[in-house]
Amino acid sequence: MNAIPQNETPATESPQTDGPRPQPQAGLKRLTLAPPVALAGKLMPDVEAATLASLGPDTVLMMGDNPALPRMPARPRLLDFFKYRFTDVTCRHLLTSGKRALDDGHDGRIVIACLLHDIANGCLLRSDHGYWGAQLIAPYVSEEIAWAVKYHQALRYFADESVGYSYPDSYVRFFGANYQPPEYIQRDAEYARNHRWYMSSRLITLYDIYFFEKSDPINPEIFTDLIGRYFREPEEGLGFDGSPVAHMWRTMIWPNNSL
Repeated sequence: MNAIPQNETPATESPQTDGPRPQPQAGLKRLTLAPPVALAGKLMPDVEAATLASLGPDTVLMMGDNPALPRMPARPRLLDFFKYRFTDVTCRHLLTSGKRALDDGHDGRIVIACLLHDIANGCLLRSDHGYWGAQLIAPYVSEEIAWAVKYHQALRYFADESVGYSYPDSYVRFFGANYQPPEYIQRDAEYARNHRWYMSSRLITLYDIYFFEKSDPINPEIFTDLIGRYFREPEEGLGFDGSPVAHMWRTMIWPNNSL
């Protein structure tokens, strides 16, 4: 059980917000529950019942802004998620992948695909991240960019020496020397290899390099112009435009909502 005291100040303002907004559940002790999918298979005690038993007049389940996280703007834009929600490793990885594609002179659609390819890893889900990521960005990018993000996950497991892509050494470390991807990954990789957008997705894998060491910081703002041309940011803000995936962006804004 993770109890986080709520800041009792009725309204807060910070540089990344559009002005003061009321703090939710002011004056109450707020408890968080980890998503069930995050606990499955960990052989951990079920804390849900104990957490629910702890609720009372002054203790509630958290809903809305968690004061342990930076507060998002009222109308979040894409780079706000890089700045305020994505893990450091994911943010560094995506910025570096996008920057290397940019420095190598690739078309803007390839740079944006590299910048967004692991977006689901940032603050949502790791499992089938290519599929989740493609769905997350589909309303805001071209069909080709979303397709490339989806299929890079499958193509990562299969070398293509003709373009200089080898099976990643890191995958041996991650999964073992004898790991074989499941049938659906093999099927989708074969499908992608014969598709007209194959190279768009394959180029992602060429820049999908893991960075465990500290690297020189990259200012996300260098991608502002490309995002303006290749990512349709809704005026209402990501998560509030009524798109079929708005709920996925809201989940990243409020990851500790109980319901």
